[in-house]
Amino acid sequence: MTYGYDGAEDAAQRKKKVAVIGVSSIILVAMVVAVAVGVNGDPNAGGSSAESSSANQISTSSKSIQAICQPTDYRQTCETSLTEAAGNTSDPHKLVQAGFQVAIDSLREAIKNSTTLREVAEDPMAKQALDNCEELMDDAIEDLKTSFKQVGDFDISKLDEYVANLKIWLSATITYQQTCLDGFDNTTGPAGQKMREILTLSSQLTSNGLAMVTGLSSILKDLSLAGLTGRRLLNDNGLPSWVTREKERILAETAATIKPDMTVAQDGSGQYKTINEAVKNIPKKRNTTFVLYIKAGIYKEQVTISRSMTHIMMIGDGPTKTKITGSLSYAGGVQTFKTSTVSVSGSHFIAKDIGFENTAGAIGHQAVALRVQSDMSIFYNCRMDGYQDTLYSHTYRQFYRDCTITGTIDFIFGDAAAVFQNCNLVVRRPLESQRCIITAQGRNNSRQATGFVIQNCTITAAPDYFPFRFRNAAYLGRPWRQYSRTIYMQSQIDDLIDPEGWMPWMGSFGLDTCSYSEYDNRGPGAVATKRVTWKGIKKVSPEEADGFTAAKFIDGDLWIPATGVPYTPGMIKL
Repeated sequence: MTYGYDGAEDAAQRKKKVAVIGVSSIILVAMVVAVAVGVNGDPNAGGSSAESSSANQISTSSKSIQAICQPTDYRQTCETSLTEAAGNTSDPHKLVQAGFQVAIDSLREAIKNSTTLREVAEDPMAKQALDNCEELMDDAIEDLKTSFKQVGDFDISKLDEYVANLKIWLSATITYQQTCLDGFDNTTGPAGQKMREILTLSSQLTSNGLAMVTGLSSILKDLSLAGLTGRRLLNDNGLPSWVTREKERILAETAATIKPDMTVAQDGSGQYKTINEAVKNIPKKRNTTFVLYIKAGIYKEQVTISRSMTHIMMIGDGPTKTKITGSLSYAGGVQTFKTSTVSVSGSHFIAKDIGFENTAGAIGHQAVALRVQSDMSIFYNCRMDGYQDTLYSHTYRQFYRDCTITGTIDFIFGDAAAVFQNCNLVVRRPLESQRCIITAQGRNNSRQATGFVIQNCTITAAPDYFPFRFRNAAYLGRPWRQYSRTIYMQSQIDDLIDPEGWMPWMGSFGLDTCSYSEYDNRGPGAVATKRVTWKGIKKVSPEEADGFTAAKFIDGDLWIPATGVPYTPGMIKL
């Protein structure tokens, strides 16, 4: 599908053509969404129309479907699902409605299947994995409902914003399905294979949807029509639409001056003595900031900020004074997904001056201190302490500023679009036979809008590891998934990093398809003359590196500055 202008057209013709493009774009988005959310057929879902127009509509739809499915990886699945979903309607809203409903019904059916599988599963870890799958599919259903609401209020002027959000959501959907399947690693019985079969079609459709959204984004970029697209995330004050003046004021304050909505204090000077007691009483789905002040103390709790708890700000008395700690671990019989001391799913979450810890130690293997699947979330002056899998940067857009993150193996992992700015990444001493790896980014599809950006950070050795740093080598990262993507730029890298820089995951897996880069780093560990020479090691130009800055990679200008958190949108002047 190609759009263009003839220089001989007069103003009226040009205006008419822009209108046609606008309508076509809406229909295109409708088709994209229908496939993206997993349409698998409902010929009666779209309503009916006159027979005389039906044939023409079917012919038009068929050609459009073939064109839109062209860039997908599973073209036959794409064409079949869209053809069945189109039915007798060309109304984009009805088409989208049918697609969302079929997808929701399909996910609910998968949940039923997982319940049945759990009843016959004998392996305790497989049963946990099935429980996790139910939670992850519930998250997917909620994403579909949220997306449907936005489609109902669709405005062509917000198309660019919508496409960007959809790419992030679809990336998360792919990750959620993979996370579900990850839980069956090293389990016995047929549950894992059965779940893989259940998710095959939805995985293909999600991949197709992401391919089409990516194609749509390219079309819009080529068009560059003023007034047709553009982000409208800012309100009249120049702030992100979700940021009120109240929030701007609150985020500029500290624990000493702020007036919180709720206070937790172990000495009884607040409304609650435990964080979980407070969390139970936090209002759901707010659009204004709710400030939870946690006074100094060590809180031995496992805390969950659910998806329904949005716009929450947690503020402590300092990352070493206010600490939330736990010790769940994979070695202790708990699935990695549920070992996290703190889990955050509600969007627009902010943590400031707090420590998150998992004390299971190196012997505990996978033991998460903090799991984050909160879109547009910020962690400022926080500390994440653990060993293996300390920070699970799971999904969506995340920003970390002036934080300290410690660990041994894959201690920053997941598949979020995350920028770490001015952070300290500290390698601790592992078990005797272990090597250390800082990142294990989990991008599973080349079109996912995800990756880790390590900018102006310091990569250094903890005191207990320093004497062993040459015996137990440390690496910048390894490809957990096939399209793993990480870039270190403008960072201080000490001599703990092995000269090869990057470590394989298993054999040759991901070495040709990953995307690992280093740009303008400094320090003895930044010397790249002996780096591995995999195909996936990318040398980036200044222009390409600029694409990984916070303003561009996570749209940071639209949601970070107004929070009052220190933030550099582009390259940092050193």
